[in-house]
Amino acid sequence: MTDKAKMHLVFGGRVSDPRSLDFTNLNALDIVGIFPNYEEAEDAWRSSAQRTVDDAEMKYVVVHLHRLLQPDEAAE
Repeated sequence: MTDKAKMHLVFGGRVSDPRSLDFTNLNALDIVGIFPNYEEAEDAWRSSAQRTVDDAEMKYVVVHLHRLLQPDEAAE
């Protein structure tokens, strides 16, 4: 593991349009977890997305929390 963890959040839910990030019910989001690096987050995202591959209204995303928490370091 690196010196600094770069946290990533993985979550998903129903969207009104598969091309958007307009989640229709924020109370029903599936919070997969927070991960210390992109590789683990991507594995979790891929696993969750694969389970719902036949449901076009379900979408999972990876959010780079470290970019939100420390925007000055986002370019690193």
